[in-house]
Amino acid sequence: MASEGTSTVPRMGSFKRALFGYRREEVDTEMSARDAAISAVERHASAADAELTSLSGMVIEREREIRSLSERLQEANERHERSIVSLQAVSERLEEIQAQARGQATRIRMKALREAVEVSRRTQELTDVHEGAANGDTPSEPSAEAALGQLFEGLIKLEVGPLGDFSQLVGFEDAVGRLGASEISVERFSEGRATVSMRLDQPVELLRELEETAPFDFNIRRTADERLILDVDEDQGPEQRAA
Repeated sequence: MASEGTSTVPRMGSFKRALFGYRREEVDTEMSARDAAISAVERHASAADAELTSLSGMVIEREREIRSLSERLQEANERHERSIVSLQAVSERLEEIQAQARGQATRIRMKALREAVEVSRRTQELTDVHEGAANGDTPSEPSAEAALGQLFEGLIKLEVGPLGDFSQLVGFEDAVGRLGASEISVERFSEGRATVSMRLDQPVELLRELEETAPFDFNIRRTADERLILDVDEDQGPEQRAA
C-alpha cells in the first residue's frame, strides 16, 4: 500500500553485502543520517509548538485587554448616565427654588401693597375726621344704640384695638365664632390693632352680640361700608382685660 504524504526521513540506501552480511560502516552511516533527520524534525516541531503557544498567549492577552476595555467603556457609559440624571435633578430643584422665590416675592409685594393701601385709607379717614371737626360737621355714623341693633350679613371686616396682648385677640376670635361666623381669619395685627375677616351666613346683630360675649368693653367708631372699627375701652381694669 502506498504511504499517504511524503516522508521526511531519508530512504535507506542500497547496502552492499559482505561475506557475512551488510557492511557495518555503511549501516552506521545511514543510521546516523536517519537519527539526524529525526532530530531535525523534532526540533522543527518543537519550534512550531513554541510559536503556536506564544501566539495562543498573545491571543488570550488581547482578548483579556478587549474584555477589560469593554468593561471600562460600560462603566464610563453608566457614570455618564448617572451624571445626566443627577444634572436633571439639580436643574429641576433649581427651577423649583426659582418658582418658590418668585412666589415669595409676589406675596411680599402684595402684602406691602395691602399695607400701603391700609395706611392710605386710615390716613384719609383721619384727615376726614380732622377736617369735619374743624368745620363743625358731625359724622353721619348711626348712634351707638342704632349700630348695636344693626344687622350684618356676608363678608365682614372688623378692626379692633388696642389689645393688651395676643390672648385678647384669641378670646375675641372665640367670641366671633360663637356667633355662627365662618371663614374667620386675622388679616392684620400691628401696633395692638387687629383686622379680623369673617363671613356671616345669616343676619346677625353682630355688635350687640359682641357686646355680650367679647372679653372686653369697646366703643363703636365706624360701621359703614361693611367695615367695622371698634375701640377697646382703655379705662377698664387689668382683671377685665385678662378675662
